This record gives sequence, C-alpha cells and structure tokens, in this order.
Amino acid sequence: MTRAGYRLIDTAAAYFNEEAVGAAIKKSAIPREELFITTKLWIQDAGYENAKKAFQVSLDKLGLGYIDLYLIHQPMNDYYGSWRAMEELYEAGKVRAIGVCNFYPERLADLCLNARVKPMVNQVELHPFFAQTGALATMKEFGVQPEAWGPLAEGKHGIFTHPALTEIGAKYGKTAAQVALKWNVQRGVVIIPKTVHKERMEENLGIWDFRLSDEDMEAIGALDLGHSEIIDHSAADTAKFLNGWKIHE
Repeated sequence: MTRAGYRLIDTAAAYFNEEAVGAAIKKSAIPREELFITTKLWIQDAGYENAKKAFQVSLDKLGLGYIDLYLIHQPMNDYYGSWRAMEELYEAGKVRAIGVCNFYPERLADLCLNARVKPMVNQVELHPFFAQTGALATMKEFGVQPEAWGPLAEGKHGIFTHPALTEIGAKYGKTAAQVALKWNVQRGVVIIPKTVHKERMEENLGIWDFRLSDEDMEAIGALDLGHSEIIDHSAADTAKFLNGWKIHE
C-alpha cells in the first residue's frame, strides 16, 4: 500500500496546536532532518524581548532543538523589534530561516531595505483568484521566496469544479485543484495546501509530471479578481480584529 504524507508542517502560536504537533513529531519515526517545521510569532508577542520569549515557548511546546522556519505572522505591532530578535535567533542557529507572513509590497520593501538580514520567505494568500503579480515582482526583486497560504482559495469560487480550471486539467489528465497548484508552482511559488485526507494528499502531490502551457498559464491568470475575498489586510477593522486576538493572558 502506498503511503502519502507531508514533511512540511506549517503551524503557529495562534493556531494553538504546537504541543499537538510536537507530540506527533515525537511519536513518529521520521528523522528530524527529514521534517521542515514552520511556526509563527503572533502580534501580541511582537517586540525584541517578547519575540525571544515567545520563540522559546514555541520551541518548548514543539519539543524541538531548532525551528526550520520562523515567521512574523502579521505586519502589525513592533515587528521591527521582533525582526531584530529573529535575526539573532537565526545567527545563533536556533532557526534555519526567518521570514514574514502577509507583508504586502510596501511593508516588505520597507523591511528589506532596513533589515540586517532580509526576510527569506513571505507567506501570503496566492491562488488564481488573487494572483498578486505585483507582490511577486517585489519579492523577486528583494530575493524573498513567496509561499502560498490558501493556494486552493480555501475552497471558494468552486475552485475544485471551476469550469476553466477543469477544462484545462482535462488536457493533462489532471483535476482543477492540481491545475491551480501547478499554476502557482510554475510562478515560482512554494505551496502549502492543507488537507487531512490521504486521497487529497496524493492528489496534491501528483503535480510534478506535467507542465502548463504559456497559454494555459495566461488563462488561469485571467481569473484574478485583484483583491482578496478571504481577508482585507488594508482595512482598519482587520487590524482591530487581529490586534484584539489574544493568545495568552
């Protein structure tokens, strides 16, 4: 029987599951060096001293000696202080790579221009309905690797049965979901599709034996709405909501 699974685990302090992830890692027989563990610093713990403390809490909950990728979860509060702490954690070898999440072009450019160590990854919403072509250009300019959260648009827009994606997939013997994932990969984006179903894992992994034509890439890109329908990070209400989300007392 073929076994399927992911070796990259994307978690965060704000997901409240670091202890469970740590327990699963300990229980598994997979060598630590074959796993890529990401976790994230929440807004409440922003700032130089707070970030160092929060990192240690995450490390202890995960039961690990190091983190593969540590990210600032949102571009809010004192993320410059957080970044200075993360630079030191990186240089001390406690983190293999450091980066950010949800940093739109102006915030990312500003941090890159002023940081001692540039962010290595920017994890943002990227899928056919929110292509963020300009954001990708900024990341490329500064040498930041784009990583897509919600690469399947969190199931919105009927993405799994979308007519245009389904029609393109038929040419290659692939599903609409596989086409959406491959489109991002061909744009140089790291994808982290979420699933707990073995069949979906196998489907998501089955994208490496074909390549979309330039014409198909353009057709998929034409689905872009130019804005998110999941979260608007430019809205004051979003900032108020996220800053009000406390993960500890």
